[in-house]
Amino acid sequence: MSAAPAGRLSPSTIALLTLPPLFWAGNAVVGRLMNQTVPPSTLNFLRWGLALLILLPVAGWVLRPGSSLWPQWRRFALLGALGVGSYNALQYLALKTSTPLNVTLVASSMPVWMLLVGRIGFGAPVTPRAALGAACSLAGVAVVLSGGSLAHLLAVKLVPGDGWILLAALVWAWYSWLLVRPPQGGYAPDIKADWAAFLMAQMVMGLVWSGGLAAAEWLYLPSDTRIVWGWPLAAALLYVAIFPSLLAYRSWAAGVGRVGPAVASFFVNLTPLFAAVLSGAMLGEWPQWFHVAGFGCIVAGIVISSPRKSR
Repeated sequence: MSAAPAGRLSPSTIALLTLPPLFWAGNAVVGRLMNQTVPPSTLNFLRWGLALLILLPVAGWVLRPGSSLWPQWRRFALLGALGVGSYNALQYLALKTSTPLNVTLVASSMPVWMLLVGRIGFGAPVTPRAALGAACSLAGVAVVLSGGSLAHLLAVKLVPGDGWILLAALVWAWYSWLLVRPPQGGYAPDIKADWAAFLMAQMVMGLVWSGGLAAAEWLYLPSDTRIVWGWPLAAALLYVAIFPSLLAYRSWAAGVGRVGPAVASFFVNLTPLFAAVLSGAMLGEWPQWFHVAGFGCIVAGIVISSPRKSR
């Protein structure tokens, strides 16, 4: 089995792969802020339901009875279960019981899982360059999260919620590889060629999964499960439906299609960097030396792991 397609990192590709971490950093903040306002699986269901309504005018044809979605519903159901139904619900669940610092620290292992899933599940080789790039990128994340202090980093204690984000990282790795290595026969060409239709096909199937999780949440969680309606929730839903959902998934799919999942995964480690900078800005604190050092390590990992020549 041949390796996933990979090309050089052009400025436009770098932009495509940088936007999702920026939006996902905001998503982590919003998810943490909303953990007393709406249950995690319910937040995920509302998020994607609103995103579907926003996308409906430009990609509603996918839902018609004669659409090529329905003969391939199993393939899109798998993508929807991973990228829409599971990953985000696991992330919100992790933020319910874990701190943003722990979540971003555990999620920074994404390049490692992307390489392992690619090797074990899709036969993609792990090159020494990719392994070295993963080490550099993880070092950069550690510098940012530790604030330049080893004692601070060693003091971090993992809690059960960190296991959920680890599972989420594995789910995202599988999802990303399926974008470039679809099941035998591939995805419907007319849907695959239209980014809005491709995302819509995933959302409609993913909403079935996320709806089931939300229903289970209300049936089996303690009786104090509730939704606090108001403008904070409305603003949060609008943000998570547009930026980390529609725009981030569009950019991620396009970027992965250009350079492959393994190289793209290194950009995920920009998420905690953006989260640190955004948090600093919100608190009136400007980035410090360790932010610059961490950014340098992360960029070094991206450059080292990227291919030298387009193929």
